[in-house]
Amino acid sequence: MNGDGTVEIAAQSQVHEGQDWRVWFGVSSTIFWLGLGYLYIDTNVGWSAFATQPADALGSFLEGAFAPLAFLWLVIGFFLQQRELRHNNQAILLQYEQMRRTAENAEIQARAISANELHQRQETFLMVADRVHRQLGAVVGLLWMSSQAAGADEGGATEDQVADLWSRLGSGDPEAFARQFMGLYFRTRQQGLDVTWDLFFGTEIRTRHSETILQTFERLMNSGKGCDPDGIITDALLGSGHGSLYQIIRELKDNPPESRRG
Repeated sequence: MNGDGTVEIAAQSQVHEGQDWRVWFGVSSTIFWLGLGYLYIDTNVGWSAFATQPADALGSFLEGAFAPLAFLWLVIGFFLQQRELRHNNQAILLQYEQMRRTAENAEIQARAISANELHQRQETFLMVADRVHRQLGAVVGLLWMSSQAAGADEGGATEDQVADLWSRLGSGDPEAFARQFMGLYFRTRQQGLDVTWDLFFGTEIRTRHSETILQTFERLMNSGKGCDPDGIITDALLGSGHGSLYQIIRELKDNPPESRRG
């Protein structure tokens, strides 16, 4: 119920108050009763005799004459009071309904503001995540070159392959090296866990790059939790190339082969 509806109902109530039949009935009955009293005095007692009555007799007469009117207006006042209470209850109910709807609108607005704020934080996080992925792409590229570029221990990559991967990284494909690592990981698993572990922790440089990948990706995941109540963004990050590589490095670090434990 809006404010105009409340004003309209209040105006209708005022009209009904002025047209209440009980008031007209009371006024008509009072005039009729006073007219009967006038005729009674005029025809049976006489105004001169009435004026010379003792005070106690005059008081008793007036008391008996006006007692019915007093009772009549007492009853009319009771019904009028009941009507006013009913109108007050209606006004209170209207106010309650308006307050309830106002509270509902405020709750809807609060949810909308909260959703908009969450959306803005998610957009900001996705922008940060994109930059972090680019940073991780460069670190993973350095880690890959440490183990695969020509002249490294394992070798296996030509200069053209290295140049192509760096070109793809610079063209907006931050997970180019991560995908190469995934294939390399599954191939080295067949050669033994020691060979796989050496890909990421075999030298001091590889260990430093692997630690950087772990720390950077974990910080990214922790930052995303504040704007990802459903875990959708977190799952997407873990399912990406860098997320898969992170899980591999984390598993190898937490569970190194027996020969590498020291």
